[in-house]
Amino acid sequence: MTNKNPLKNRKKVAILLFFGTILLLVVFAGRIAFIMVKGEVNGEDLSQNLDNLYTRSSILEANRGTIYDVGGESVAMDATSYSLVAVLTDEWSNPDEPQHVIDKKKTAEILEKHISMSKEDILTTLNQKGLSQVEFGEAGKNLSFDTKKSIEEENLPGLVFEETPTRLYPNGIFASHLIGYAALPSGAEDDTATKAKSSTDLTGMMGIELAYDDILKGTDGKTIYQKDSFGYVIPNSKVETTEPENGDDIYLTIDKRMQVYMENVMSEIDEKYNSAMVTATLMNPETGAIIATSQRPTFNGTTKDGIDQLWQNLLVENTYEPGSTMKILTLAAAISEGVFDPNAYFQSGVKMISGIPIHDHNPAGWGTISYLEGLARSSNVAFANLMEKMGPDAWKEYMNAFGLGQTTNSGLANEAKGSVAFDYPLEQANTAFGQGLTVTAFQMLQAFTAVANEGQMMKPQYISKFVDSDTGKETIVEPEVVGNPITKEVANQTLSYLKEVVYNEKGTGVDYQIDGYEIAAKTGTAELVNPKTKKYYSGGTDYIYSVAAMAPADDPKVLLYITVQQPEIKDGSIAGSGVVKEIYHPIMKRALEYLSLGEEEDAETNTVKMPKVTGIAKEEALKSLEDTQLNVTVVGNGDTIVQQLPLPEETTIENQRVVLMTNGAMTMPDMMGWSKNDVLKVSEITGLEFTFKGEGYVVSQSLEPNANMQGTNKITIELETPQG
Repeated sequence: MTNKNPLKNRKKVAILLFFGTILLLVVFAGRIAFIMVKGEVNGEDLSQNLDNLYTRSSILEANRGTIYDVGGESVAMDATSYSLVAVLTDEWSNPDEPQHVIDKKKTAEILEKHISMSKEDILTTLNQKGLSQVEFGEAGKNLSFDTKKSIEEENLPGLVFEETPTRLYPNGIFASHLIGYAALPSGAEDDTATKAKSSTDLTGMMGIELAYDDILKGTDGKTIYQKDSFGYVIPNSKVETTEPENGDDIYLTIDKRMQVYMENVMSEIDEKYNSAMVTATLMNPETGAIIATSQRPTFNGTTKDGIDQLWQNLLVENTYEPGSTMKILTLAAAISEGVFDPNAYFQSGVKMISGIPIHDHNPAGWGTISYLEGLARSSNVAFANLMEKMGPDAWKEYMNAFGLGQTTNSGLANEAKGSVAFDYPLEQANTAFGQGLTVTAFQMLQAFTAVANEGQMMKPQYISKFVDSDTGKETIVEPEVVGNPITKEVANQTLSYLKEVVYNEKGTGVDYQIDGYEIAAKTGTAELVNPKTKKYYSGGTDYIYSVAAMAPADDPKVLLYITVQQPEIKDGSIAGSGVVKEIYHPIMKRALEYLSLGEEEDAETNTVKMPKVTGIAKEEALKSLEDTQLNVTVVGNGDTIVQQLPLPEETTIENQRVVLMTNGAMTMPDMMGWSKNDVLKVSEITGLEFTFKGEGYVVSQSLEPNANMQGTNKITIELETPQG
């Protein structure tokens, strides 16, 4: 029977509701108690969330370390670049102040003047459908402050700029594969979620920037402070600060003046002969310090122009057969073993080993000649004989002692160790004159130092010191002796005999003489394997031409090693070795003269010691030079001096031109009336190439005064000699 008493039913419901409410309150109270004790909900820390709600932090940016040349001139430094963005949507625009592109055609016509993109391509980009904003590819990235400012002055609505940390290489092409470059990781520029905020996001991609990335990279700091619900800082609240740690600075062994000069010579030769690969390295054999080094193909560190031609650092990554420059080491080993008698005779031309002929470069030979003449003429037969007299085991020990077949532990990425084919008598003989083994330029340079440095073999060194940019503490990189493959007496004898190559009228190096200096040298012509046929090329200029030269011969202070692979000599006007000579002469002569600077002074000339003005404000620098009687020119529109010429502490004379470069965009000075030497100072400090027409003083320049020099491939200067 159904209960039809409504009052009784209501009481039951009320009782259920009462006890249900009590139960809920108990559960709720228990949950609150649990939260109060544990301080978390669903695994989330409530106190942390509260702190986050009322806590703010800001990043204190650290700087990536600067790379300097040996004299303190900036080679790589932090900078800010800009990416151009065009807003297409009118969603956020104000009719009175439009925030989007209004006139696309006009915008394209004006932008064409400022970025490397045609107005047609710009217009195509601006006419894309369904996008709220667009970028302009590589043409719109890495823009300088000067370019950004110029675009802003056009007052085009809808154009905005995004700041990006970048790395500036103010000298352009400047030992680029050795120094390398640092950049944002792939995608970091384009991904707004991971947009880089400081230079600590820059990562070394190549060369020293990659090898010493951990040393150069800084660590950002942070400031943590309390704010109220309106976002204002709470007075007297606790502020926690972690100071940023800037990356360490690196000082190279490279001398900027020699490096820029070498790059100019190499660019001229590259344009003239378009060789497959070229290297030139100038070293101090007493310390192993690299004074200057260059390769072709190369690239511009800032713009990356040319980088896709070749990624290899030819100094350490490329292996090749050394050819007859190897005979320097064979000669030293033969002298050490007591088997080189300069006055003994042998039959030149051809030698049979295991039924296979070894030929001199003159297959008919020169008859019976002395071993000294064989050295001068670069006879393969002579050196095959010397290897036999030493014995293959002894010769192999010398090759090991000279570091062949081993890396130099340069610290640079992908260093190759080369190879030595030495199983059979023919292979053993071939190595004596530079065939059948492969080497790197660093290996050869290291081995040559033993001959040039009294038997002590020096590790190639490209860093002189590390400097803590926060404390100034210096860590000097000391010269490192990595072996003593020969004695001092043997080294000196080897140098003496190598002079025969240069000063014997029959020598292959007679064209390497330099007036006023005695040179010890050895030339080389190495065969190349055709990758298609797997056999050596025959004829033409399909060789690697080289020279290793040491000067002064009695006590070498410089070692210059040059290799030129497959130069294009279409008219046959010179031999392939002639290209080597065109590189060698200006560089070796400049190096020897540079070392002799300051030996003689004109007592009647008022000299001035150049003060250090880099790193200070432009106005302060100019003021400090007011009383020096020097003619000062500033390149660039920045506010801080980053480079100077002459270098600090160098002696110059009154009224000579001083060139200062700022951290802003490089601007072309008015050169009217300048001497050629003055123009070359600007070339040296900017790393840009100048072409000269005529002699005398400047009467015209292809780039207008105050124009932006960056991105300019070549500047032509016309000179005339004053009449009367």
